[in-house]
Formats: sequence, C-alpha cells, structure tokens
Amino acid sequence: MTKSLLNTFFLLIPLLFSLLITSCSSTKKIKYFQDIPDSGQLKNIQGAIYKPPVIQNDDIITVLVETIDPQNTAVINMGNIPVSSTGTSLSPNSLSSITQQVSAGYLVDKDGFITVPILGKIKIAGFTTSEATEIIKNIALNYYQEPTVIVRYANFRISVTGEVLKPGIYVLPNEKVTILDAISLAGDLTIFAKRDNVLLIRENPDGTSTPYRVNLKKSISLSAPYYYLRQNDMIYVEPGTGKAAATDASQARYYTLVGSLLSVLIVLFSRKL
Repeated sequence: MTKSLLNTFFLLIPLLFSLLITSCSSTKKIKYFQDIPDSGQLKNIQGAIYKPPVIQNDDIITVLVETIDPQNTAVINMGNIPVSSTGTSLSPNSLSSITQQVSAGYLVDKDGFITVPILGKIKIAGFTTSEATEIIKNIALNYYQEPTVIVRYANFRISVTGEVLKPGIYVLPNEKVTILDAISLAGDLTIFAKRDNVLLIRENPDGTSTPYRVNLKKSISLSAPYYYLRQNDMIYVEPGTGKAAATDASQARYYTLVGSLLSVLIVLFSRKL
C-alpha cells in the first residue's frame, strides 16, 4: 500500500467511526411501561376508574328522537344535520371563498339549556349524556308514544401537540377516550419525545385549568385518574434532551463528513502533482 493510500485510509477512519457511533441508539429510552417485564408471570394492573363526563356550557349535543312514524320527530332531528358555513378569505392577490361544515347538534347555552323544537328549553348542563337522555325522554313522553331518545356529544374534542407525528385537534365519536387513544390518533410519539413527563392540561367547569404530569414509562399511569380524557383536554409532549443532542450530532457528523472529504480530495490532488 502506497503512502498516499495509507494516508487516505487513516483520514477516513474518523468518518466511519462517527457514522457508527451516531447510528447506534438504545430502544430503552423510547419504550412505554418499562416496569412491566418482557417475559414471565405478569401481574394484573388496576385499571383507572371511568367517570362519564358531564355536559358543560358551550358543548354541542346531538339529540335524536325516534318513533314509529319518523315524520313526527323530523323537525327535532333536523337539528343534528351538519350545515355549511361560507366565509371570505382575504389573500394578497384575490378574494377566496371558504366553505366549512359546522358541528351538528344543539348548543348548550351559558345557562346550561338547549332549545329543542317542540320539546322546548331543557337544562342538561351538569348531567352525563345518560342522565340527559332520561331527562329528554321524560319530556318527549308528553308529545310522543314510546319514543327512543339518543343523546351524544357532537364536539367531544381533544388536542395533541408537541413531539408527535400528527399534531392537531381531534373530534371523537365517543366520550370514553384514553390518553393512549389520543396518542395513537396523533400517530404516536416521536423518538425524541419525553415519555416520562407528558403534560395534560384539563379545563374545569369554573374556567380554570388543571395540569397533570403523565409518566408513560410507568404502568401506574394506566390507573391514574386522568387516564380517561375529558372534553377539550390538551396533551403536550415535550421534546427530550435527545433532540438537541441529535441536532448537534447531525451537525457534527456533517462537519466530519465535509472535513474527511476535503482531506481525501487534498491527498488525491497532491498525488497528481
């Protein structure tokens, strides 16, 4: 091996070493529930107690009343059909029209009432959907024979932001949703997410907000009182120190690569002289 080739080989060693080091990572840092053994006899985990959420002011509720003759309750059920709202967007070059669907259902006003055609004003704030179903059914019995009443949330939504693959606001078809469901909807946490310190912010009926810290590395989070989400919960996933380290490592790898390539080019150029 000539001296110039030997020099080139030694110049490439730092580049290969840096690529090897930065490509190796431990999966332990990104595992959920690390206190659950991988094998052997597994113990049962006490599940969280689910408490149905209560309806609050500004919630949108669908009210479906069914009888033998659908025409009798059509005017009530029409309030559950989505409607389109058209607005105008100002752009630098032109005016554009924006059409979006408004959530279907009946809005709970500031006093806790919904106004339903024929049935009138009904107070449902402070009750669960099951309790509201019985309240509305008892009123509907004054107008219909053996009606079937279904009450559901139309805007049960949560937001997930931070170190997830698909941050955003999610409107869910049911009210029994866990923090793991929300994370799944958002495409899971990224490898840079801080799994032992996820922040959950919950709105209270009095207008205040209560923060909770969730450690997804521990199975105790499965039995925590905040495991089941509530309307308008927000989940923020903080980035860990690994993200900054990865950014620094990426920059260092880039500089090492550039430096090594320049060194190789200098050696090859010097051989031609």
